Amino acid sequence: MSQIIGRKKEVEVLEKLFRSKTAEFLAIYGRRRIGKTFLVNQFFKDKCLYFEVTGSKGASLKEQLADFHREFCALFKSEESSKNPKNWSEALHTLKEAILLIRPEQKVVLFFDELPWLAAPKSGFLRALEYFWNRHASRMANVLLIICGSAASWMIQKVIYNRGGLYGRLSAEIRLQPFSLTEVEAYFISRQIVLPRKQIVEIFMATGGVPQYLHFVERGCSSLQTINALCFHAQSPLLKEFHNLYASLFESAEQHLKIVRALANKRQGMGLTELILTTGLSKGGRLSTLLVELEESGFIYSFSFFGKSQKEKRFRLIDEYSLFYLTWIDPEKQQILQGFDKDYWSKMQMSPSWHAWAGYAFENICLKHSHKIKAALSIGGVSTTQSYWQSLPTQGSEEEGAEIDLVIDRADQCVNLCEMKFYNSIYTMTSEEAFCFERKKRVFRSKTKTRKALFTTLITPHGAKENAHYLSSVDQQLTLDCLF
Repeated sequence: MSQIIGRKKEVEVLEKLFRSKTAEFLAIYGRRRIGKTFLVNQFFKDKCLYFEVTGSKGASLKEQLADFHREFCALFKSEESSKNPKNWSEALHTLKEAILLIRPEQKVVLFFDELPWLAAPKSGFLRALEYFWNRHASRMANVLLIICGSAASWMIQKVIYNRGGLYGRLSAEIRLQPFSLTEVEAYFISRQIVLPRKQIVEIFMATGGVPQYLHFVERGCSSLQTINALCFHAQSPLLKEFHNLYASLFESAEQHLKIVRALANKRQGMGLTELILTTGLSKGGRLSTLLVELEESGFIYSFSFFGKSQKEKRFRLIDEYSLFYLTWIDPEKQQILQGFDKDYWSKMQMSPSWHAWAGYAFENICLKHSHKIKAALSIGGVSTTQSYWQSLPTQGSEEEGAEIDLVIDRADQCVNLCEMKFYNSIYTMTSEEAFCFERKKRVFRSKTKTRKALFTTLITPHGAKENAHYLSSVDQQLTLDCLF
């Protein structure tokens, strides 16, 4: 049996529900290929009576019911159920009758995977499930009902915030996220893939922590070789994944993609007004829904300005694979398919475009692992907020401008101004960079009027050389080891 890597909090939830002496109802959601089905399968399949049925995209009601019937007969070996059920009410009634024949001390796990496809319009599945749970399963102390879906927005609207028969019925919910860097490293070690942490970060920059993407990584290959194999050959597994990914999650994926493409071109992110102008989408409830759906699915990140209200948020593309695809694969897709340049990725390594992308991708990784940064700074126990800050000079004025991607505002009257630099070797600061760091701190204090202590915090892969320029402008430094 394959080992569950990481997922400690999720496993704790599953263990608690499994050992419960009352009926339990769990919802799991998370993007495509994130490992939802694997997690449930590996945890439960050898521990109990385990029934699983999976929805199929575009399948008819008759086909979905036939799939249910096959799984039912295989598990319960029922001679009475020789015919497919006519509807979901009949199917779940048959399931209920079979469970009543089982010893009360026998744990029964019912797993309905890809729920949005099972519960297609006019299928009647959700209404039947509501009745099944409320009238029967909720009274069966040995039952654990699990529903799962990749379309995060659908799961949230139809199940988690359901205002009908499922309102308030969930015992727990799990939003399964991509692997963290720690989990990626553990996953590689479990497969005897040993790489320096910087190369793990480089693979993460292209794939994110999506387990299925990481499954394609082969032992004995460098990060450069890995990315080249995953993305830049005609048969590469991630060459055509982008559109399939969004189409599987959203009904009107083109509108979501307009937002994602716009954000991919703006490192600093965009406010709502700029997004509207860039995408041509209308301001209103639909745009708000699109943004929520993208954020809940882990593609974008909304962040506030330091010292401003939550309403003045900016949005930033934070999904590593989407950024990588739009930066590197999409512009060269036809050439890749035709096999024109097999060394394309190798040639890009020293280009200005590569350095710009790598810097942005590394910033995103730091933002995702900000809790690790706080722990490394020994402020994990201090109440903090994190934000973005920017001050643009007025046109024609002699004012100084500045921008800081990560500001950690602390309850102990201190603020960390985080500078993230992605270099292949030890970072050596120049006088110009030291002046830039000092200018940012000066402008930040002047514009925000803060009286808190300001600490410039430098985060690099291998650390920085502590020369005179460094000592004059940096208060603390961290390496990428802190992100693990």
